[in-house]
Amino acid sequence: MKKWIGVDLHKRTFTVCIMEGDEEKIKSYEVNRKGLERFKRELNKETEVALETTGNSGYFYDEIVGKVKKVRLVNSLEFKAISSSTKKTDKNDARVICKHLRVGMLPEVRYVKEEERELRSLINLRDNLVKTRSGYKTRIDNVLSGIGEEEIRGEKGSKEYEEKIERLGIRESRKLEIKVMIRQIRVLNEEIKKLEEEINGKGEKNKYHKGLTSIDGIGDLSATIIENAIVDIEDFEDEKKLCAYAGLVPKVRESGGKSKRGKLTKKGNKLLRTILVQASFTAIRKNEALRNFYNKIKAKKGSGKAIVATARKLLVIIYHTMKNSWVFKDFGNGVLA
Repeated sequence: MKKWIGVDLHKRTFTVCIMEGDEEKIKSYEVNRKGLERFKRELNKETEVALETTGNSGYFYDEIVGKVKKVRLVNSLEFKAISSSTKKTDKNDARVICKHLRVGMLPEVRYVKEEERELRSLINLRDNLVKTRSGYKTRIDNVLSGIGEEEIRGEKGSKEYEEKIERLGIRESRKLEIKVMIRQIRVLNEEIKKLEEEINGKGEKNKYHKGLTSIDGIGDLSATIIENAIVDIEDFEDEKKLCAYAGLVPKVRESGGKSKRGKLTKKGNKLLRTILVQASFTAIRKNEALRNFYNKIKAKKGSGKAIVATARKLLVIIYHTMKNSWVFKDFGNGVLA
């Protein structure tokens, strides 16, 4: 008999609602080998399971995927039925997921394989460290500005920069504050470098990597981040779907038969959107066509909107490059290898 199971998954325990015919059961298990083996006894090839995406949902998915008809990962941001529920309990959350699963009304997200999740974790860690490093650099400038000193040129994590701070005629407590941050930046530089070497090593094995790095503005690191965010280009019906996934489409409001476009939705993959904008700055320096496109939009709407438009155009190029397995011999003239 057909069976539906909604799972409310946490770090140490998970609660399930099982619907089979007119029968409904609520059970709880521990997230360990023993608990999962007990849960698996409820499964068969006619079972559909749904759970929200959490830190350990990939592990849970891998454990049960071969024992059921289908496992669905639920987009928590879009699935408002749980977050807006007046009765917020594990049992009720599992029941709500199960009911929506049964009638086919769950917004799903794509499953990502373990090796891709591992790479994504490294990419996210690098991103966090880069942001921390940027925070220290900004704070050094703020400290200098706050005591009336001009901004000091140079790499803030270098010994030379630390020596310049030492020569300043400022209070020792201020010197100490800045020098501690300089040393933290130095440590972060080393750790970020290690992560980037590991990320690049994994990225070079990807089937899209050679094609993406043949596009002006996209290097090894950018290509790896883009590949890991997109995973499989066949998941996207067309270039518009990919742009929406990256959050590079405007909000559209419709009322009274009229539609109005607003700012970017920014609901997509934030890291993908960020790396595309960064790559676009490099691309407009290297590629005449993209530079002309950027300057044309800039003249009408300003630099901010122009770089976003260029990032979207670059993503459209990425879409077709991945879709058609292109490798450019001369990207500027559209010559394929």
